Amino acid sequence: MEDGGRKQGAMSPCAACKLLRRRCAQDCVFAPYFPANEPQKFASVHKVFGASNVNKMLQELPEHQRSDAVSSMVYEANARVRDPVYGCVGAISSLQQQVDVLQTQLALAQAEVVHMKMHQATTSSDQQQPPLPVASNSSSENLSPSSSRLISSQSKSLFDMDMGESLWSC
Repeated sequence: MEDGGRKQGAMSPCAACKLLRRRCAQDCVFAPYFPANEPQKFASVHKVFGASNVNKMLQELPEHQRSDAVSSMVYEANARVRDPVYGCVGAISSLQQQVDVLQTQLALAQAEVVHMKMHQATTSSDQQQPPLPVASNSSSENLSPSSSRLISSQSKSLFDMDMGESLWSC
């Protein structure tokens, strides 16, 4: 039967007391949050914050907030171990950049869908309308609407040139 990482009767020290090489008291503030089977959890928190500071923070908080505080400290400590300069801020910044890139890709994809729907709508309306007679004058002003659409659809639009294959390459 476990009680905050310590076995009843055997009094196995919590991860904090084991690392600090001290006797784990029954009312140890670390025991509920740093069980003996997760020593790396306290080790990283201790390395970044120090046992005394963690003890003070936990003592100052109401018991119902301590678990969340420990989770936050563990996350920040692990981030600081990976990136000593920026810590969590570096991770958040990296994630925000990824979100920005993905939002841009989504906007481009949505614009491409709208472009394709408009192209499809104009193509289907061309097929439903009978062609207008073309005057004998060869200037482009006298082309029928369907002919001018055909010419414009055959030329590559600026939108298509910007999109290319890069939209889907990651």
